[in-house]
Amino acid sequence: MPICDPAHFSAECPSRQLLDQIADKWSMMVLAVLDGGPLRFNAIKRLLEGVTQKALTQCLRRLERNGIILRRVLPLSPVAVEYEITPLGRSLQGPFKALHVWTFEHLAVVEVARQEFDARTAAQA
Repeated sequence: MPICDPAHFSAECPSRQLLDQIADKWSMMVLAVLDGGPLRFNAIKRLLEGVTQKALTQCLRRLERNGIILRRVLPLSPVAVEYEITPLGRSLQGPFKALHVWTFEHLAVVEVARQEFDARTAAQA
């Protein structure tokens, strides 16, 4: 395994792929909606306005592959599948909740910065 010096962000560092796979918006939102307990695919999809079936399927597979969620086939007729957070996934809840809180605490300041940037960009065009 390559040495991963955070100061260099080596392209070969496995942490880059993991960060990409767990820190995207859908992954964070999936973990938020699963916080209350296991849910079926369609329940997750209903709670995540704007997610496509393809994007959600890809997200769930990445999270499952990384050990963040567990996919369980339910022996019902018809067969159903539910997803739940693993203990490893639960260890992400604290950092993700902190990021969520930070987002709401700083949203107004960020919005002002965006408006100022857009005004400067428009004036330069």
